[in-house]
Order: sequence, then structure tokens, then C-alpha cells
Amino acid sequence: MPTSRSLRQNTKPLILIVVLAALCVALSAVPASLVRRFLPPFISAEDFSGSLWHGSAGKFTVNGRDAGALEWHLHPAALLFLRLSADLHWVKVGFVLDGSADIDRRGIKARNIQGGGPIEDLAGLGVANGWHGVSAFKFDELQIDLTRGPAAGAVLRSAVGDLTVADLAAPQIANGVDLGGYALHVAGAAAELTDTGGPLELQATIQYSAKDRTAMLSGTLKERPDAPPALRSQLENLSQLHARDAQGRIPVDLEFTL
Repeated sequence: MPTSRSLRQNTKPLILIVVLAALCVALSAVPASLVRRFLPPFISAEDFSGSLWHGSAGKFTVNGRDAGALEWHLHPAALLFLRLSADLHWVKVGFVLDGSADIDRRGIKARNIQGGGPIEDLAGLGVANGWHGVSAFKFDELQIDLTRGPAAGAVLRSAVGDLTVADLAAPQIANGVDLGGYALHVAGAAAELTDTGGPLELQATIQYSAKDRTAMLSGTLKERPDAPPALRSQLENLSQLHARDAQGRIPVDLEFTL
């Protein structure tokens, strides 16, 4: 005959299933617009459809900048552990990303993020203003802190993954000539940047400080034999400021804010 202890153990899975089923029913009945209550002050959303469990917002803004549209599908089981977990589909014009994320008051931990598109579609977010090219994004993990108070915002903590860009061009560089392709491999707070073909030979490392929100790029670049005259001219001007090494490469050091 089953003991009271074994009966309690046997009923635990059933109780969990019942609770999850109740959560699913409740979440499917709540309108998607309730997600507003969970957003930090620097993020706003509108044009909602669907439910809190599986819904979308047709318009997101981050610090007043257009951040595209977002669709989500919650994982109800995560709510039992007082955290929010969801599969996400983000679109900004032709730029698309898919992935999963765990979200709490401290920040966001995203996983298995894949996608890409024209980098010029991110210009409204302050990314790559004036640049053109096609990117591919594949990251295993992104950790973002959400800060509050007067300096409220999102701070990239660390990342692991790869970003590639093809047909890169900018009007301020050699009259907008095609600069070829580049690959960025990120591991934590460090990254390696190399070219994948084109008129420039580039090798660089990037060190990132989450505390200061700054990154330091250090490396070398050199024109290839088929580089267009306008690009050669700009590199020659740069070499007057930073002398070439024995292999003809120009040292480059650049600090920027993320």
C-alpha cells in the first residue's frame, strides 16, 4: 500500500502540470499591452496585438529612437521561479533577429541570437550612421544590464558570438567605394576583427570596458594591390600621422563608446 510520503511525491508532478496549465490559460487571456508594466523607463511600446503569453508590439522606442517591432512567446514555467523567459522575434525594416531571453529587474540575458540584414536599417538606433552593408549575426550569448536613475539605459556587459559584414561602404571613406567584408569574433569583453576580402587588409583586437561603456580598437591596416586610388590616397594621408611598419601596415588605435 502506498505511504503518505510516496503519495505526496507522486502528486508533485501533477500539481506542477495543473499550475502550468492555469498559468497558460491566464496569460492567454491577458492582453499583450500589459507588457508595458514590465518595461524600464527608457523603453516604450505601442500598437499591441495578441496576449501577454504570445503577442507583439508593432512599435518600440529606446531612448526616443525607433527600435522596430517585437514579437514574443513566453515560457510559463519560468514564472514559477519568478523570472521572465521568452522566445523573441525582432524586426527593424529589413533587419531581423531571432533568439531567446531571460529578463529580470537587473537586466537581460539573451541566447542563441541569429539573423541580420542591411546595417543602414539600424541607423535610427545610432548604429553605423552613414554606413552601408549586409550583416549576419550569430551570438551564443548577450548580457545586458538595465540601469535606473538619471543615467537610465542599457549597458552591454558581455557577449559571445560572431558578426560578419559584406559590401561595407561609407560616403566619408574614399567616396563610398566598396570596402569588402569583415568578421568580428567576440568572447566576453574582448574581440578580434579581421577582413574577409576586399581592398583593405585589416587585423585588430578590441577590448571593452562595461564600467566605462568604452571600447579600444588596436590593430593595423594596409591597402591591397587592387585598392582604388581614392582609398590609397586616404591611407597615404593616414600614414603621415601613423608611420607604416616594415610590412607597410599602418597602426590604428581608436576609442569609441557603446
